[in-house]
Amino acid sequence: MSNISIMALLLQLFLLLSLPLVYLLLKLTKNRSRFSPPGPLGLPFIGNLHQINHSNLHTSLWQLSKSYGPIVSLHLGFIPAIVVSSASLVKEVLKTQDIIFCNRPSLIGQQKVSYNGLEVVFSPCNEYWREMRKVFMVNLLGPKKVERFRYIREDEVSSTMTKIHELTLSSKPVNLSELMKSVASSIMMRLAFSRRYKDEQEREEVPRLLTEVQAMMADFFVSDIWPGVPFVGLFDRLLGKKDRLDKCFQYFDVFYQELIEEHLSSPNPKSHDKEEDFIDILLRLKEDQSLNLTYDHIKALLMDILVAGTDTSTATVVWAMTALIKNPKVMKKAQEEVREVVGKKGKVDEDDLSKLNYLKAVVKEIFRLYPPVPLLVPRETTKDTILHGYKIKAKTLVFVNVLAIGRDPESWESPEEFLPERFLGSNIDFKGNDFELIPFGAGRRICPGISMGVVTVDLLLANLVYLFDWGLPNGMNKEEIDFDVNPGITMHKRNDLCLMAHTYL
Repeated sequence: MSNISIMALLLQLFLLLSLPLVYLLLKLTKNRSRFSPPGPLGLPFIGNLHQINHSNLHTSLWQLSKSYGPIVSLHLGFIPAIVVSSASLVKEVLKTQDIIFCNRPSLIGQQKVSYNGLEVVFSPCNEYWREMRKVFMVNLLGPKKVERFRYIREDEVSSTMTKIHELTLSSKPVNLSELMKSVASSIMMRLAFSRRYKDEQEREEVPRLLTEVQAMMADFFVSDIWPGVPFVGLFDRLLGKKDRLDKCFQYFDVFYQELIEEHLSSPNPKSHDKEEDFIDILLRLKEDQSLNLTYDHIKALLMDILVAGTDTSTATVVWAMTALIKNPKVMKKAQEEVREVVGKKGKVDEDDLSKLNYLKAVVKEIFRLYPPVPLLVPRETTKDTILHGYKIKAKTLVFVNVLAIGRDPESWESPEEFLPERFLGSNIDFKGNDFELIPFGAGRRICPGISMGVVTVDLLLANLVYLFDWGLPNGMNKEEIDFDVNPGITMHKRNDLCLMAHTYL
């Protein structure tokens, strides 16, 4: 056979093998029509996965929005997605068309730890979700309950300040990352379960595994990206994701079951906190046959309380102290305000917080620059719609990039600078009405724990800057302070924040 014949045969074979690739490219191009939002052209099968840094997803998507605009279209494998990164478009998504954008996608990590969507955060937007959200607001997170539980917050914060004082006596660094995890989870333990950690092992394990759980909630499994592909779940096992998820779930499943059994076995399980706790309330509601609550429902709701109630407060206080130690003039101003308001009383209590205007501005600035959930928990469209003139199909994954919105020069002057003063005299708040600042989301799926979370952050931060002067460990300067983040739904600082504390009073 001549060389020409061989080449012709190879060309025919190449064209034949290329037909599926051409088909996929044409399909991808068709999907990315002039009616779709702009975005990078992906590849067959993987879509835009190769163009995204999954360990720093919020920043990666922010960079794409700088190139393609406030609404970006992507494909994560087979899954169509959009990223919204401006206040005006987010208002459309979370307010004007909230009912269309209010659903949750069915992702493996989230479904597993939520007992298949039996809680509030990851549940579909349906009647069950509305009932359970009402249970949260009436029995645990409403204003009256938040006020009633203040003695628990003040007690746990006081204990933490005592631990820091003991470390100052021995001139040891204070690991604020670990301490903030411990105090935030201790507060939620007493609020929800009426008990403290039973030993130091549990005190260390629970916060550590809570961080692991929220990381698994944010992770995309191979099966999420290519649903319906035969045997694709094997890759999740080979990568160790399935085993990691199962171990986390099993730990907390046993943990919550033990808590439930403690309440069932004792007529009066509350030895110190006399208020009816969340498990008591859920067990009482379980007797109401119309709700059809099971123990799995109760465990799922307890997971919501412990993960959401611990993670966001911890992350916010750590980012605040990181920013303050990096900006000593702001630290000094915050300390001067708190110390003038509180005087020589020896502690900040919740009655003092309303007078701390500059400290509240610091917290708002942290929410702007370092939102605890930089990509709001992903949503999914319930039907086809039009957004900003573009067609958005039903079952499209929707990312709201709160971090990008908080640093948008269209909304903020000098957006990269840490300037709490921008909020002094400003009416901008974070309660879901000002869409340039939505660390807790907005609309019907706004975080129900705003009041509890914010008062915990304010109380912790106020006591930290009131009671102690802070510095860096020997040999370290402020230019070495890092702002690297860990992957997860909550934006935690990757490296622990360890500082030297010196007692003020």
